[in-house]
Amino acid sequence: MAWLIEGGAVLRGTVLEQGDVALLEGAIAAAAPGARRIDARGLLVMPGLVDIHGDAHERQLQPRPGIGFDAKLALRDSAAQILASGVTTACLGVTLSWEPGLRSIEAWRGLRAALAEGVSGPDLRVHLRFEADNLDALDEALEDIAGGRVHVLGFNDHTPAILKKLGNDKEASKYAGRAGMALDAFRELAARVAARRGEVPAARARMAAAARAAGVPMLSHDDTTLEERATFRALGADICEFPTTEAVAEAARDAREPVVMGAPNVVRGGSHIGWASAAPLAERGIVTVLASDYYWPAMLEAAFVLAGRGALSIGEAWALVSGNPAAALGLADRGRIADGLRGDILLVDAGRRAPVATFVAGELAWISAEGAARLD
Repeated sequence: MAWLIEGGAVLRGTVLEQGDVALLEGAIAAAAPGARRIDARGLLVMPGLVDIHGDAHERQLQPRPGIGFDAKLALRDSAAQILASGVTTACLGVTLSWEPGLRSIEAWRGLRAALAEGVSGPDLRVHLRFEADNLDALDEALEDIAGGRVHVLGFNDHTPAILKKLGNDKEASKYAGRAGMALDAFRELAARVAARRGEVPAARARMAAAARAAGVPMLSHDDTTLEERATFRALGADICEFPTTEAVAEAARDAREPVVMGAPNVVRGGSHIGWASAAPLAERGIVTVLASDYYWPAMLEAAFVLAGRGALSIGEAWALVSGNPAAALGLADRGRIADGLRGDILLVDAGRRAPVATFVAGELAWISAEGAARLD
């Protein structure tokens, strides 16, 4: 179906201009003969949000520790939430860990199968967050990269932090509960995993080689030192995700690398675990991409929070949640409103900071009651 979005404030580049946007055959077009119309007067017409890392789908897979649901059902629910948050391209942050349960190889296979069946709505992609010590799953992960089932590769290394907390029963029980294991059994498993730590560098090198061969963008996660960032840069991971210090973020920016931080960090006014604050770094041009992290609605809200701080216009802030992540992922067909690009468009009520309608590949994928009243 062809669409004509009429009379809204359209974001072109970083400037809002009153006008119309036509959608034809999945793309933004100069005109759309016979189009169905939607009245966008009083609304912002923005490029759809592009989420480079979001793992909120884990709440649908396991809403309580040890309580799991079928991946197909979980993804259907996640897709609905993603669209209602204005996200048109979502890279699901799927952690493949040595831990049983939510982040296990079995969970990975179930999610992979559900995605292969197809999920209507947003463009769902896989951001494989591979835990460094998950050596038993390495070969299968390499096959998935080569087979085109991975769209982003993230190098995770949470094992050292887990090991530090195992002496605290309360903290350790959280990990054991997520894995569906008794505490003592989880501690024994972690010890066996840690004993193979020396094999990690060679495994990382194999992962990086596979990603380079497949043209899969890579990112490093939670870099704490300049040396860590340099190590991952040498592997080809030229996206710096969630740097823990300003110095690491600055070094990545100076190397012209995308620097990703969480949109919830901006919305909440700082990191929930005391790391670098994203908003001032974004205003200084150090942070260039904001991801949903664990909360999809935070992306749209973060753009308005940044604009409200006064250093960035809404158009400049919007680039952090649309155009910049699209560019970092190598998706040149989206993230901007221009003729010929993919028809991923979001109508926004700026007063309420709320989505009104979401178009994906030129089709109406989600609409609010307010939006439905604006249809011709």
